Amino acid sequence: MKQNRKPIALLHQSLPSETKETLARAVASIVSAKKKGGKVVVVTGSGPNLHEGVTTLIAELIDKGIIDGVTTSSAVIAHEMGGVLDKVKRVDGKKLGFSLDILPRGDIFEITIMPDALLEELKKEMIIDSDLMQRGLALDGDVIIKAAGNMGYPLGLRTERLARELMSMAHSEGLPLEVVAGRGADPRTMLGAAYKKGVPCLVTVPQLIGGGAVGIAVADSISIARRTALIGDMLAGADVIIESAVALTQEIHDGPFETYTGHGIWADWEGYRTFSLRNKTLIRLDLDPNLKRAWEFERQSSEVQKAIDKGLPKTKLMDIPFRMEMSGFARLENSIPLIGDIGVLWPVMAYRIEQEMDIELDFMSCPQQTDEGKKMREWIVENIRPARKMKSE
Repeated sequence: MKQNRKPIALLHQSLPSETKETLARAVASIVSAKKKGGKVVVVTGSGPNLHEGVTTLIAELIDKGIIDGVTTSSAVIAHEMGGVLDKVKRVDGKKLGFSLDILPRGDIFEITIMPDALLEELKKEMIIDSDLMQRGLALDGDVIIKAAGNMGYPLGLRTERLARELMSMAHSEGLPLEVVAGRGADPRTMLGAAYKKGVPCLVTVPQLIGGGAVGIAVADSISIARRTALIGDMLAGADVIIESAVALTQEIHDGPFETYTGHGIWADWEGYRTFSLRNKTLIRLDLDPNLKRAWEFERQSSEVQKAIDKGLPKTKLMDIPFRMEMSGFARLENSIPLIGDIGVLWPVMAYRIEQEMDIELDFMSCPQQTDEGKKMREWIVENIRPARKMKSE
């Protein structure tokens, strides 16, 4: 997907000067790490990361060797297995004969709109009620682009069934489901790009049990202890960690095997392999200005650390709504709070990395509300395929 960089350059110019300066520091830390042979890993949430094309951009950065590992949610895994984004027609489920007991709020049922070739391919895997699809498509309703699979028929149901099959394969090989799913995933997904490049793509423990059966299958594919250790190994090898619109990161970046913020001391005592966030750069892309306020409190007066040292509640001491991930983030000396819309910040950051590293990205995300972003979303729908079934290698 060849794209004009002018819209991204204009986005960069439109940023507040303070945001530009913070973004420049973030980019400099990433570029410096890569030029020294270091590693960059990303911790992503779901929701906007999919809709803004960020997960697809991350896949491109994996392919180009800029990102060396990623953690995400089981919901993202489910949507990438379904093709990231797809088009569905939303109709009145009651008119299709469904009971109100099973229909979601609004009584909506969704029919996946897909190419005939893909539908024929799916018919070789499962029985598809073509009459249901035709009746649904004939009803009045809205056609929208949304996260792929999920509640759309038949792609959502197919994703659920595929997850259960992949779980059995994962058990037989002792692998996370994400690795097995990556074999058949589109290489323009994080799953597929990570498998292709041989880098880790893992769901974190706080982000398990999303995406229906996919979350259950991911959670059951390997033990919690093994998953935590694998994520610890990924973070241990990282020089830069980028968090993108994700909650509960306190339990990710300073999990049970991390020592610098204190939680891993007993694991180390007992002989487990541990790691430290000391001297690592932690960049967080977040909409919440309170993150930066907590970060500034710590830089100006060490208020966060003082609260911890005295066993005081941080919310009352600083008079801000304090989320748990603000604590570890604010206390890390090399943390960088990048406040703003990830739909804007990610492409600008990638654009600056592209310039500094003298590389050419084949895909660039754009804010979904822009004309370029709308074209990008259509491109994802038309070009990124659901995961294919394939023989294990």
